[in-house]
Amino acid sequence: MTHSINWIRDNFETFLKLTKARNFKDFELETLLKIDEERRNLILQTQELQNTRNNLAKQIGKSKGEPDKYNDLMKQSTNLKSTLSELEEKTKQKQADLDYLLDRIPNILQDSVPHGADENDNVEIKKWGNVPVFSHLVKDHAELGIAVQMMDFETAAQNSGSRFVYLYSKLAKLERALINFALAELETEGFTEVSPPLMVNSKAYYGTGQLPKFEGDFFKAEEDKFLISTAEISLANIFNNKIVAESELSTKYCAATPCFRSEAGSSGKDTKGMIRMHQFYKVEMVIASTPEKSDEEHLKMLAITEKLLQKLELPYRVINLCSGDIGFSANKTYDIECWMPAQNKYREVASISNTGDFQARRMMARFKRSDVSGKGKNEYIHLLNGTAIACGRILCCLLENNQQPNGSIKLPPALHKYLGFEGV
Repeated sequence: MTHSINWIRDNFETFLKLTKARNFKDFELETLLKIDEERRNLILQTQELQNTRNNLAKQIGKSKGEPDKYNDLMKQSTNLKSTLSELEEKTKQKQADLDYLLDRIPNILQDSVPHGADENDNVEIKKWGNVPVFSHLVKDHAELGIAVQMMDFETAAQNSGSRFVYLYSKLAKLERALINFALAELETEGFTEVSPPLMVNSKAYYGTGQLPKFEGDFFKAEEDKFLISTAEISLANIFNNKIVAESELSTKYCAATPCFRSEAGSSGKDTKGMIRMHQFYKVEMVIASTPEKSDEEHLKMLAITEKLLQKLELPYRVINLCSGDIGFSANKTYDIECWMPAQNKYREVASISNTGDFQARRMMARFKRSDVSGKGKNEYIHLLNGTAIACGRILCCLLENNQQPNGSIKLPPALHKYLGFEGV
């Protein structure tokens, strides 16, 4: 369970202040306490009746020579058994009601997260690079890709529906080059590359916080099998129900996978081009850390993604997400937004999040503290996740920022050895 009901009950005012930062509805928390009180009353009644039944059992054992008394006590015991069964069912239902609400309470935010209602209240931390100035009419990535006959939305729509694309020739190679470029850089940063499952069960989705609240955001393949919306789900759940040694932390994993998202609720948003797709490739990072090092690892992860974008020579800015825009599982998130000339604005290309022990509690991911006695206690690990390269969006940024008057594209030197060519 993500949140401790005992801690919430004992520190309700503090918890209320923390959840208000996320605009969490007060009445739901009041309902939580009410259900918890009813559950505890049922448990108390059950315990009292169990004690009564135990006493009856002793009396029954002593009354076997007294038929009338014996029969009367047996009748009472039978009635108690029936009542206990009803109480146990009611208790199970109250526990289920309690779990339902607890599972839908988001992570508690760090103090450094700015308060705000939505993305308009996010705080810009810094910018890097110069926004390009063009002497010709700026085209968007879709126009550029279609013009060179390497980006095909029409055929994809015929075969798969909207929000899919065929990439050909140099653009297909560019997508693959971005993956190889990012993985090579992450290897130098101490990450272990993983080829993970692309389908996971509901337990794995629950562990990272996508279930039960966000089931409509991803694709169900079959009974209790879901396509991953990000490699974070497969990578973080490597620690599901495990206890690792403190010496094994910080563990760093990365993976390049296709990601599948239903984009529920995004009707009308970015319907043109490759910005919001049902399927896209992404290189993802996950770090399992000790609690005292997780903030440091968070900043390191941010620096890695920044370094990749700098090598790709893409102008970007770093955003500290406010309380009204941050994800369900995160306690702090930095977004990186790259400049998109055709839209004349920065667009998100990476998200770097610290979840603290939120995900670890859901998946029972723990580590054993080092102790000279060999009896170090178990604690929850801290899990962090971040985008290294979102291939589709970065491809779009590369096309738009490097377009030439004749419609060709110059690509940054950092990619040349992965491509075998210098432009499109």
